[in-house]
Amino acid sequence: MKKYFASYWIRSAFYVFLQRFSLTFFGLINFIVLIRHLSKPQMGVWALFLIVVTNVFESTKSALLKNAHIRYVTMGKDSPEKSAIASTSLLINASITFLFIGFILLFGTWLSTALHTGTELSDMLKWFIPGMICMIFFSHFEAIQQSHFDFKGVFAGNLVRQATFFILILQDYLRGSPYSLNSLAIYQGISIMAGVLTLLLFSRKYLLFRFDPTRGWTKKIFSYGGFIFGSGVISTVYSNLDQILTAALTTSPSYVATYNAATRLNNFIDIPSYAAGEILFPKMSQASVAEGVGKVRYFYERMVSILLAVIFPLAVFILLFPKFVIILIAGKQYESAALILQLYILASLLGPLQNQAANTLNSLGRTALCFTLNAVTLAAKLGITFVCLRTIGFYGAAIATLITALLSGIFWYFIMNRQIGVNLLTIFRYFWDNYRTAWTTGMKIIGRLRKVQPMV
Repeated sequence: MKKYFASYWIRSAFYVFLQRFSLTFFGLINFIVLIRHLSKPQMGVWALFLIVVTNVFESTKSALLKNAHIRYVTMGKDSPEKSAIASTSLLINASITFLFIGFILLFGTWLSTALHTGTELSDMLKWFIPGMICMIFFSHFEAIQQSHFDFKGVFAGNLVRQATFFILILQDYLRGSPYSLNSLAIYQGISIMAGVLTLLLFSRKYLLFRFDPTRGWTKKIFSYGGFIFGSGVISTVYSNLDQILTAALTTSPSYVATYNAATRLNNFIDIPSYAAGEILFPKMSQASVAEGVGKVRYFYERMVSILLAVIFPLAVFILLFPKFVIILIAGKQYESAALILQLYILASLLGPLQNQAANTLNSLGRTALCFTLNAVTLAAKLGITFVCLRTIGFYGAAIATLITALLSGIFWYFIMNRQIGVNLLTIFRYFWDNYRTAWTTGMKIIGRLRKVQPMV
């Protein structure tokens, strides 16, 4: 076992997939508990809260800082330079957080009204302000871990964060206390604080305990990370546009709750893709400098084929039995989400192609191109979603998601073909090779087990 864990790929894949699985597992368990004890309007407000704080705030800030932090530290040569990079990243991290807090205090009520949630959403965001401050250190320690090719602490920190939130809502359930949206926001903050303490324990060996940000590194991080930040904002809006527009163009958060039920289940398909991105990015950054585009293309084609091979069987099962899955997880009142789930699953089959393409372009330093491509696909989805919602109605946003996924998948493929020579036939050949390899390996294991004589 120790021999296998000496490999960067096996060790990293083990911890990152565990992290992603635990995040989705606890997210699903928490979802099952909450969806049965919150009304549909409350569930819709909770979904919008998570979009704002987890997707918009957390993910976009991470897009600006984490990738730049990882790229420059992995390329750095000495401790003073790495200290300056980490210090500058932390300073920018804190600055963005306090700007976002200012936005909430000034415009939170307007945002809540625009999304038809009364004052509930703005109240939750204000109660979550301590959690946002904790997120400064959570995301910083995550970046430190990954920049040193260490994913164990990231897994532990996220596991503790998710488990803490589960324990907090579980104790309310066991006491028979009614769930309050504001208390859920507070629980999120407490769980992040627990995650920060865990990450600190694992990150101590990498901390230099110096704070020396520099103007030069500020410019470099914004020069590299600025376009990634823009891409992150666009990507976040793109992936949540169906729920955002549904909230804005309808008068009840209940519709958002239905879409959110399908989105949560669809997240299982995305676990391998996002995990692969975290593993590949540091290695691609190195390969782009040391080994050239050919190695990067190999990484991309291999990883996309593996991801497709992993998610395909699960996708087929959900496509065949969508109502069974929805009723099992969310309950019969969300049965109308079955068709939405099917459309999302079809769109997700194209997800690895686009997700890994964005990671690849960023690792090559072509952040401006990635930003432009993301902007084009967002504009297309915005227009298609608006038209579909107006003409088709309730299912319009889901249909628009599938249409956009098909168009953007073709668009991104041709771009990657021009940039690094990606070949679709090679991806499909690797795809079938993965199944053949798995079959051959499985048969060898079964054969060895049959040869083992039972002990008498």
